[in-house]
Amino acid sequence: MLLELESPKVLCSNSRLVLVLGAIWFNLVMVKGLYLDWPSHDPARMAQFYFLSPCTFAPFLITLLLGTRVGLFSVIQVSMLASLLIDRNFIFLLVSLLSGFTAVYFSQNVRKRADLIKAGVAVGCLNLLCATVLGLVHQRSMDSLGWQALFGIGAGIGTALVVSAILPLVEGTFQITTTISWLELADLNHPLLQQMTMEAPGTYHHSLIVANLAESGAKSIGLDATACRVMAYFHDIGKIIKPEYFTENIPPGSNPHENLTPSMSALIIIAHVKEGIDLALKYGLKKQIIEAIQQHHGDSVVTYFHQRALQQQQDAREGGKIMNMREEDVPEVSENSFRYPGPKPQTKEIGLLMIADSVEAASRSLEKPTAQRIEDLVNEIVEHKIATGQLDECNMTMNEIRTAADAMSVTLKTMMHTRISYAKKEKSGATTVLKPTRRSSSAGPSASAAA
Repeated sequence: MLLELESPKVLCSNSRLVLVLGAIWFNLVMVKGLYLDWPSHDPARMAQFYFLSPCTFAPFLITLLLGTRVGLFSVIQVSMLASLLIDRNFIFLLVSLLSGFTAVYFSQNVRKRADLIKAGVAVGCLNLLCATVLGLVHQRSMDSLGWQALFGIGAGIGTALVVSAILPLVEGTFQITTTISWLELADLNHPLLQQMTMEAPGTYHHSLIVANLAESGAKSIGLDATACRVMAYFHDIGKIIKPEYFTENIPPGSNPHENLTPSMSALIIIAHVKEGIDLALKYGLKKQIIEAIQQHHGDSVVTYFHQRALQQQQDAREGGKIMNMREEDVPEVSENSFRYPGPKPQTKEIGLLMIADSVEAASRSLEKPTAQRIEDLVNEIVEHKIATGQLDECNMTMNEIRTAADAMSVTLKTMMHTRISYAKKEKSGATTVLKPTRRSSSAGPSASAAA
């Protein structure tokens, strides 16, 4: 009942429910196993058991993987059930609750593995305090008090080290990515990103800007900004396979699409999704990143080439009239041939990625970007995504969409601001005032044909 109130999503996922119950069960087994071999008849030794018992294992692990609320649930469950397993010991219950709450508090914002060790030290300090208080109340000898304190500090740090060691294995088994892993994936030295800088520099640059936009949108509505940034880094890795067919990588005066039919061009553009998924699987990227690659275009249409095909169809029909050809002799243009396979974004993070991707691509076409034009552009793109149903399945409310769009507008304005005009003195003594130039991280080729 408590879990249903605090985190109903866990109950809706069999794997996460197994994770929670399995971690609690394993924690209880460790406590009971240690207790069976412990001389419980000796009060002094029993006091040492209170602090050596690894009751923070499940709270540490579950908080890192599923969040604070589920972590607090595990604290209560482990403490109550463990106290029943060792003869309903109230002191043990009290110590377990205090150390568990401390573990949850200090591990809720862990961003590096070193932070997890710091959380273990905090639990150890709490155990030290409890050991000292209990030792003085029960008038333990200094030797007994010292062992209690040592066991308390060691158990806190040791449990944190064990959790840190097994965390990658648990993440892979249950398909959950922690903030620690997202930060590790945000390293731009990843082989795929390094390959992109060499083979598709325009796409790499595009991905960095999309990452900034998605991150700002995520922060504005309380989503995991690091996850959105990492998804943006990798969302277009499929373009590495044929980078020369995407406009951000095409040098001026060269366009390979001029020699292709619109349907063939669209096929190449759409294929970057499948090719990106293949690369992600090859390099063992997280499930969430693979889903972002697959869903960031939804089932939208490659508009440019679809319109070009329709225009060619119309031209063919007009020419056919001159040659007395029937209209049915001109092949119909199927919109499905120009549509991404989908599915539409299934999470809020991927919904934001879709918006950020389109906003960045479209912003390249703004010749004179003003604050109002940027706002209008972002709003136009958002309206189009809503109207075509691309955001219907990601559970974003209209308020969240508007808030994120406003945050992206602010970020884009900052990126595309103009420099102040300044004077340049020439050798002849004349002074020339240079025109304002756009200082923009998104300067470069026009918007991607895939957008």
